[in-house]
Amino acid sequence: MHIGVDADTGRIVASTLTTNDVDEASQVGPLLDQVADPTASFTVDGAYDQDGVYGEVAARHPDAVVIVPPRSSAVPSATAETAPTQRDHHLRAIAERGRMGWQKVSGYNWRALVEADISRFKRVIGGTLRSRTSGRRATEVTIAVGVLNRMLELGRPEYVRVP
Repeated sequence: MHIGVDADTGRIVASTLTTNDVDEASQVGPLLDQVADPTASFTVDGAYDQDGVYGEVAARHPDAVVIVPPRSSAVPSATAETAPTQRDHHLRAIAERGRMGWQKVSGYNWRALVEADISRFKRVIGGTLRSRTSGRRATEVTIAVGVLNRMLELGRPEYVRVP
């Protein structure tokens, strides 16, 4: 299951279901197709560090900032000096500030709120789907997403850092 979450509200705005052998990055397009509102940023984990991901986001939301941690073996693009890509900017920031510094300045730390939303999904709905056929699984996910979003309408917890 692949889901897209609005980090500001915690609402699940997109979902897709695939088999285990499908590359996560290949689901960026289908997920973004479900998002009607303008997207300011697109933040995912390092598994999505692929040129196609940046292209899919730019095609649908040209002004969106793509925040993907580059792999440790990543190298700048051929045009990094003359026309740097968003990924090139990330690589430069990591070189200047370190990975933790990049996470802070890029906004990658917002991803923790999304991880909390995914954890909420697993706690409330469960870690596995119960249905056996793909059509029924898709329906199960759609219902689960609706239930969780409805629960958010009742109130969202406020997170406070304790020193």
